[in-house]
Amino acid sequence: MTTMGAGMDGQVGRRRGALLATTALAAALALSGCGAGDSGAQDSAGSAAEAPAAKGGDANRDAAAGAPEGAGAGAPDLRVDQRAIIYTGTMRVQVNEVDSAARDAAAVATRAGGFVGGDVRRSAADDDAVAELELRVPAAKFTDVVEEIAKLGRQQSREIDTQDVTEETVDLDARITSQRARVESARRLLARATSITDLVSLENELGRREADLAALEAKKRRLADLTALSTITVSLAGPAAKTTEDETGFLAGLKGGWKAFVVSMTVLLTVLGALLPFLVALGVPLAALVVVLRRRRKPPALVAPVSAPPPVPATRSAP
Repeated sequence: MTTMGAGMDGQVGRRRGALLATTALAAALALSGCGAGDSGAQDSAGSAAEAPAAKGGDANRDAAAGAPEGAGAGAPDLRVDQRAIIYTGTMRVQVNEVDSAARDAAAVATRAGGFVGGDVRRSAADDDAVAELELRVPAAKFTDVVEEIAKLGRQQSREIDTQDVTEETVDLDARITSQRARVESARRLLARATSITDLVSLENELGRREADLAALEAKKRRLADLTALSTITVSLAGPAAKTTEDETGFLAGLKGGWKAFVVSMTVLLTVLGALLPFLVALGVPLAALVVVLRRRRKPPALVAPVSAPPPVPATRSAP
């Protein structure tokens, strides 16, 4: 009896130990799950807290970027200087000596870093002489050069024009980049061509794309030249030179009409002089042929038949 009681007590103890171990394992698993959930919640909360901060930082950076530069630390606004603008100017200045003033104007352009693009002189007399200069100067020195030339004499007229080609320049840059990519693509396809037909077709396509690219680049160079160097057309007139406004009225109209008449007569005589050899070479034989044909077609003259005279009645003798 004692042995059986001891065995039963041992089995009960083992069962209690297994139950306690299972309970402890379940408690440990529950605690670890709770810890993981808490840490995940904390991570989510931290991420959620960092996201608004990041958005706020981006918003602040965007606001700072969109704000005018001059409103901050006083930095200069360079947006106008970064635009592509073509400056052109036309001015007329009356001077005492045209040749001397022309040399001074050329020197002003040279000192500014430019050059003389054209020089036309009309000097019927010293007082009536007129010099027309085309000056190319850097865009940054455009205003200074205009002011210096105006001081060479008495300024009679001035006209300044500007053309903003910033958008056209940006568009050209984009088109050139795209066209270069198309050229490179055609070259790669040409390198992989295996038949004569594909080779000829790809060569033609490559040539067309390269021609389009060259045209775009030439236009870009032209725009760059116009924006880098401004053009000033200067008319330097002597003291007695007449302006365009002075040449009006009846005498001016009569003078213009006479010039037009002289030009018209000159053109007419030139045309007649050019046609005269052909008229002589073709007209004389043609006239002779007409005369001969007319003579052949002329009918012969009709000769009237000679009629016998009427009989004379016999006269009777007197008895």
